[in-house]
This record gives sequence, C-alpha cells and structure tokens, in this order.
Amino acid sequence: MTVMLWLGIVLGALVVIAIGLRAVGAARWAEMIRTHATQLESASVNAQGRLPSPARFDARELDGLPAPVQRYFRAVLADGQPIIVAATIEMNGSMNMSATAEQWKPFTSRQRVVTRKPGFLWDARVNMFPGLSAHVEDSYIAGHGRLIAKVFGLFSVADSQGQGEIARGEFMRYFAESPWYPTALLPSQGVRWDGVDDACANATIADGPITLTLLFRFNNAGLIASVRAAARGAGAGKDGFMVMLPWDCALSDYQPQGGMLIPMTGEAAWVRPQGRKVYFVGRVNKLSYEFLP
Repeated sequence: MTVMLWLGIVLGALVVIAIGLRAVGAARWAEMIRTHATQLESASVNAQGRLPSPARFDARELDGLPAPVQRYFRAVLADGQPIIVAATIEMNGSMNMSATAEQWKPFTSRQRVVTRKPGFLWDARVNMFPGLSAHVEDSYIAGHGRLIAKVFGLFSVADSQGQGEIARGEFMRYFAESPWYPTALLPSQGVRWDGVDDACANATIADGPITLTLLFRFNNAGLIASVRAAARGAGAGKDGFMVMLPWDCALSDYQPQGGMLIPMTGEAAWVRPQGRKVYFVGRVNKLSYEFLP
C-alpha cells in the first residue's frame, strides 16, 4: 500500500471522526440549552407578580424624570405601547478572541430575554477556523450567571458560572441591552433614574441581592448612544482574582420594531488604561416580542 493511499485513509478517518464529534457535540449542546431555556422561562412565570405592572406604557409616568430620559422615552415609545415581557433576538457579527491582539471571529446567535424576572440566554456559534466552531452560552437566569464555551459543543474552553461577580456581570449585560426591550427601562418596571446632565443619566435596577447603577448617554436625537458600567469583571488575572474594568456598550442605527424605535447594531468594549478596546460587534437580523395582554 502506497504512502499516498495510507495518507488518504488517515485523512478520511479524521474527517469521519470530526463529523461524528460535531454531531454528538451539537446534540449535547442543544440539550443543555433546552434545559437552561426551561429554567429561564420558569423563572419568568414564577415572577409574574413581581411588579404591579401596567399592561401598557402611560406617558404620565415620565413626569419628574430627568429631561434626557423623558426625551428618550417619548422618542422610542408611543403612549399606550404594550409592556414587553419577552423578546427573541437573532444576530450575527464578530468577536475579538484576544484581549491584546486582533483575532476577530464571526458568530451567529439567538438570544431569549425575559423581563418579569430579569434574565437572558444567549446561544451563539463562533467560527474559529474553517471546519472548527465553538458553541457559547452567555446567560443570567434566576440570579445565576453563566459563560460556557465548548469546541464542537464538547470540549470546554471556558466555564464560569455562579453568583457574586459572575452573576453581577451578566445582569449588567441584561441591563445594558435593555434598549432592545425598552419598556424594561420604565420606572413602573422597577428602574430608578437620576439626572447627571442634559445628555446623561444614571439608571438603577435591582434583582434579589444585586443592585446595579449604569450610566446612560443620549445622542442629539434623544436616543441612547451608550451605556457604561464603572467596573465589570473582565476575567481572572495572573493572581486568579477577577480583573475589574470599566465596560462600555455603544448602540446605533435605530429602526422601527414592534411599534418602538430599537437599535439594530451594538458593540461592547473594555476601557483599559491604553484606551477603549472593542471586543464585540453585532447586528440584529430578526427581532420579535411578546407583550402583556
């Protein structure tokens, strides 16, 4: 048997193994996502009475809010807009896999968000190399934060989950992305607004033991241009402790969706001593809502 024939057999076997691993991994990943999705929806159902919420937005609740916050809600919501209880966001974009270099990889994702008990489940597939993909879950479910990444859906390359700073960081993501489900930012939904100046305001939200305050910046059209946290856990440093860095999200390209104005592009960045470093850029492809009856 020639060397070339042996090489062909080996390569063929490797291809078969890779296909098998991908199929098994995809099945196991899908099962895990179904389990976590059930937990997300159950937490939402169990929290239906969390707030004595009106079914629709009443513009009178804006009275007394800081001026830029009033302008924002009047720009994106019409009086009588139904209150969002859940959203499904399909997106594609790219992620920088390196904290110091430029290693951008494309992704596609589907995200489920619930607002009665604040939570989300982001299920993404990142194309690492041709023929090699990683599945990623980023979630905040019933006060539990989770970031899991597995090559082929089988081999873990990241697994951080629990409460404390992990949960706090994931809750920050939920809050910073709320312009995609803007009725969740209303005072009637548990958010307190405090004015900073004519273009900025602080918003505070609580879920169980976690209370967050983020800085919202508004553009000349009255729309939210960015959301910043003074500190968010950016992973473990050399000493094993969580590295805390300012975290900034930019939002743009607002378009009508579900009777509201919603940003269709977003990016996330860490603000390091060397400057702002973007690590995520995404574009919404499809957006659907469920409202209070």
